[in-house]
Amino acid sequence: MKVNFIENTPSAVRFRISGVGNTFVNSLRRVMTNSVPTFAIDSITFYENTSSMFDEYIAHRIGLVPIATPEGYDEKDEIVFHLDAEGPKTVYSKELEGTDKKVKIANENIPLIKLAEGQRLKVDGKAILSTGMKSSKFQPGLISFTANDDNTEFEFYIETFGQMTAKEILNRALDIIDKGLKATHKELK
Repeated sequence: MKVNFIENTPSAVRFRISGVGNTFVNSLRRVMTNSVPTFAIDSITFYENTSSMFDEYIAHRIGLVPIATPEGYDEKDEIVFHLDAEGPKTVYSKELEGTDKKVKIANENIPLIKLAEGQRLKVDGKAILSTGMKSSKFQPGLISFTANDDNTEFEFYIETFGQMTAKEILNRALDIIDKGLKATHKELK
């Protein structure tokens, strides 16, 4: 196997890989997309919503806001994000205040809703750690690859949504694959 990095920034990684088959690279892409755990707001409690938008619409928008996902957390951890806003104003993702300083909003400039004079929105959102297999809101980024004409070399592109760096997506996926292979090897003995 040979790997050659073309681009390596916090937000994007591009590399060429050869000496492996289509099955391997597709498995790597699927693990990055569906198995790398990230935080996302999964349930929302509305205390007040006098805006012109339905609760479900606002909950969906808030659920898609990327949340920084440092290592050291597991599926039992829950982080609550509070939002209390009154119009007239545009409410941005930076106004979601979390209960854990390490787990914070990854992109603070996402507009959530525009409130008119006298309109108010007060909610709590519970963020959990899950994977893209549960919902696309838990996917850490955009991951794709292309193959050359004879399928002997593949070019990967990884672009993060902000929960972690693009290289962390790759490294966490490789750790997941490594743990899975070790567990399989142990069972086969």
